[in-house]
Amino acid sequence: MSMGTFAYASNGNRFLGTDTLAAQPFALAGIPFDGAVTNRPGARFGPQEIRRASLMLCDAIHPHFDVSPLGLLGDAGDMRLPNAGGLAQVREHIQTQAQALMAQHHCVFLGGDHSVTLALLRAAKARFGTLALVHFDAHCDTWSDHFGEPSGHGTWTYEALQEGLVSPAHTVQIGLRSSGSRAARNYVADQGGLIFSARGMRGLDGAGLQPLIDQVLARLADKPVYLTLDIDCLDPAFAPGTGTPEPGGLSSTQVLTWLEGLAPLACVAMDCVEVAPAYDHAELTSHAAAALVWTYLCGQIAKAAPGRSATNL
Repeated sequence: MSMGTFAYASNGNRFLGTDTLAAQPFALAGIPFDGAVTNRPGARFGPQEIRRASLMLCDAIHPHFDVSPLGLLGDAGDMRLPNAGGLAQVREHIQTQAQALMAQHHCVFLGGDHSVTLALLRAAKARFGTLALVHFDAHCDTWSDHFGEPSGHGTWTYEALQEGLVSPAHTVQIGLRSSGSRAARNYVADQGGLIFSARGMRGLDGAGLQPLIDQVLARLADKPVYLTLDIDCLDPAFAPGTGTPEPGGLSSTQVLTWLEGLAPLACVAMDCVEVAPAYDHAELTSHAAAALVWTYLCGQIAKAAPGRSATNL
């Protein structure tokens, strides 16, 4: 991989203050692109604010998994993307850089708007084969066009299924609640996948979510899983800093419970997208995103090295 492909952040603004990549098994990279949004722009600034918020995690020892990513995680900085050109060209650049990273690391990507996920799925499919998908979002992202445009941040799930990047029967959506036609809202379920709407999870937390988590664990067992988390899956009370906020969403504790419960899955990569700092309040959204990414990483590390305490890292 050409290191010149990435714009490296200073040590003070790398995720958790980590070093650069070296030989770490886990890698994080930013994708500063928001050229496919349909409402408020600004998610291109998400990666740096999530990194900044992550510094509050200090030694980063997770209270549930009792491990830390420190010493196992490198920050590749932000992908270099063209300022001119259309979405297709940007996605080609993202895919090329993601494939290089995935060849050497278990990757987490910070968006950016949700259109970047299609390129990441293409990169993951090339390496791991047809994927299972866990998709946290307020929106179904299964529209066949964006106000006449063929592709955008609300079409990528439809495109991924049409391209055969992900298995329909192994696609799971969590937190959906936005307006939309039934054909779009129920598209994944109609293709044989699972949908857990925000409305269906009202009042559920902790042990109440476990039967739903168990369904996903059973459905996706032994499949290579890509996990994508749109921060607007959270209620705007927990994450106001996003381009398309939707009231009635999940709480931070609900999403943390889901991420902790899904850690046994054979995850191959993750992204966290749609953090738009200009609309945030008291950095609530960037701190939530940092905590969710950190929890995912710690779950993967704990699974890879059971019994490995943070003090031994």
